[in-house]
Amino acid sequence: MRIKISHGFIIDPANNIEAKHDIYISEGRIAAVGKQPDGFTIDKTIDASGCHVIPGIVDLRARLREPGLENKGTIASETRAAAASGITTLCIPPDTTPVLDSTSVVELIQQRASEAGFAKVVTLGALTAGLNGEQLSEMALLKKYGNCVGVSNALKPVSNNLIMRRAMEYAASCGLTVFLHAEDEGLAGKGCAHEGVISTRLGLPGIPETAETNAIARDLLLIEQTGVHAHFCHVSSARAVQMIARAQYDGFPVTADVTAHHLHLTEMDIGFFDSNCHVRPPFRTQRDREALVAALATGNLNAICSDHEPHDTDAKLAPFAETEAGISTLETLLPLALRLTEDLSLSDVINRLTWQPAKILGIDAGTLSVGEKADICIYNPETNWIMKSENMLSAGRNTPFEGWELKGKVTHTLLNGKIVFST
Repeated sequence: MRIKISHGFIIDPANNIEAKHDIYISEGRIAAVGKQPDGFTIDKTIDASGCHVIPGIVDLRARLREPGLENKGTIASETRAAAASGITTLCIPPDTTPVLDSTSVVELIQQRASEAGFAKVVTLGALTAGLNGEQLSEMALLKKYGNCVGVSNALKPVSNNLIMRRAMEYAASCGLTVFLHAEDEGLAGKGCAHEGVISTRLGLPGIPETAETNAIARDLLLIEQTGVHAHFCHVSSARAVQMIARAQYDGFPVTADVTAHHLHLTEMDIGFFDSNCHVRPPFRTQRDREALVAALATGNLNAICSDHEPHDTDAKLAPFAETEAGISTLETLLPLALRLTEDLSLSDVINRLTWQPAKILGIDAGTLSVGEKADICIYNPETNWIMKSENMLSAGRNTPFEGWELKGKVTHTLLNGKIVFST
């Protein structure tokens, strides 16, 4: 089908485009931006008047709960929610059941994502077999036959420094980026909130800032020694940002991301034990939140991700410390990011959602370049709406943003030139 997207305001940071143009799509790819190609016949026109047209959002981290936890969501349900949110590519960590340490599990996920047809799913292979931190996984096979875009040990730290060094060396030899969840397991203990005044007042076991910074310090030393490309996931503290910024200044091959919710919430939002604010890493202080936003503006934090973790209702009904950590965040990723335009330009915000995460993953996405696959998000920047959990498309409705008034609503999402969502 040949499609024309007309009268839309294009924001394409990869090509430094911020202007009103028409887009022409043919055979699933972008045929032209601006002038209609000679002989181009239009089968369908999408009127994007008053809307912004951006590359499809690339989400660096989202758990789809399949295989293994289908009662909390499936690839079909979560990619449908992603499409309604303008997300066309999702990267999933390896802590599925079974773990993504074999090509057969990767193939199963790819098959189910293809059958659903709402969004593309790329995978991170396991850094160690079974994520047990003891034996290296078959990284070369995961890359060659599973098309894994990187490796990670998800939320399970590799405490043995020698094993972590060998894992980084193996990943470097394969040309794979290591995605790191920086947390010192001993310092974090069984904590569930930021260690400080709020956790003390509420009687909750705390996770100190040093649980993150100590792990980052160890990892940076090993990155320097091995030369591996590394990406720090969901950075949460001002001190961590400072350390990563210094490493980047010194030429270390490192990038980092932050979740959309850590840019808006702090330890204060726990209130009276709101379990929807139980996340990992925890929400930290107002000073930390401001430092995260500032680092995003300077580019030391390269991307904004959803860190989507859908849970069923029961998972959040226990006492705070006993509930499962995580938020269902696909449907708030774009509008929460758009709230940052007081600190960043709109183009910078879109860049952190599209082109930058695509570069981190090393995939062809996040751009509206002619000849590229037509993965496109169209949203109305002036539409105000109230976040209501009962209206969420994700199987998980665990959100701390209930009742928030958000601005910016997706009207169309195209995947390979096919309309997968429209209002």
